[in-house]
Amino acid sequence: MSLPLVGISLGDVSGIGPEVTAAALALPAVRRALVPVVFGDGPTLERFPFFRRHARVEPSALSRVESPTVVEVTRLAARDRVPGKPSREGGRAQYAYVTAAIEAMRAGHVDALCTAPVSKEQISRAGIPFMGHTEVLAEAFGVEVMMMMDGPRVRIALATNHVPLSALSKLLTVDGLTAQLKLLSRSLTPVVGRRPRIAVLGLNPHAGEGGLLGREEVEVIGPAIRKARAARVDAHGPIAADGLFARPDEVGKQYDAVLAMYHDQGLIPAKALDFERTVNVTLGLPVPRTSPDHGTAYAIAGKGQASCVPMAEALLKAAQLARPPARGARPGPRRPSPRR
Repeated sequence: MSLPLVGISLGDVSGIGPEVTAAALALPAVRRALVPVVFGDGPTLERFPFFRRHARVEPSALSRVESPTVVEVTRLAARDRVPGKPSREGGRAQYAYVTAAIEAMRAGHVDALCTAPVSKEQISRAGIPFMGHTEVLAEAFGVEVMMMMDGPRVRIALATNHVPLSALSKLLTVDGLTAQLKLLSRSLTPVVGRRPRIAVLGLNPHAGEGGLLGREEVEVIGPAIRKARAARVDAHGPIAADGLFARPDEVGKQYDAVLAMYHDQGLIPAKALDFERTVNVTLGLPVPRTSPDHGTAYAIAGKGQASCVPMAEALLKAAQLARPPARGARPGPRRPSPRR
């Protein structure tokens, strides 16, 4: 059986993306799991001996490949690819890597996508409106998507992504949450081999205390859970976030996933529990997408200090999701962390 083709967008070339991508792809466990198709900058990748052995093509010439391949999207000037010193051209380039990878997804040239870290600030400074990979992918494919942090102890999906807290009450709706619970259940069923059991968090402290600390649990979240359960989604809540995560090792035993109402409610426990091995997964796309759960880390870029474990985990997850187990199959044990 052939290995899945995993497209990799290189991210900000002034960040740690290039070095962690090179180090992760060199790991035996990753080499055995996938064939990489790297969308990035030619001169940047030439710094790494590992990539000099890859075939090289331009985006317009890409088709389904059989061996590791570099898709040379840009050839940046030396001043625009200095580690730790982001530039406007670098901001424009990192967006170009994402769009080139999306076109490859559309054309069926890759089976999954793994995105290295980008800088929303630098892309925006280049004059490109950008809120995040998740939003760009949702618009590109015209589908509703969800961000889910998939860690070794718990999976946490987000009902809202990159929005201000002041907007949450208006963004959370009964129909919207019901649809998200259905998507989460549908996406995880082939992964866990059955209908997943989902914990739904409240928005307010103590899940609203029956309406004393806010009405969202009574008027929106609770009704959405009931509608989802009527549609055979195994959802439970609303549950107070502090109580659920007080015993983190029990969460994964009781539930297959948690639906958080907003970004920090979900990402703080996900990162605190296991920063290196938690993978950002976008649910709802026709092709799986993953990303390491960290940023560009300009302060350590090019210094050999960045761990490649998060990128390796994201690559392995992309390969796994490109080949989900057959429906009804029993899920195997969670994989061990790749060695650096």
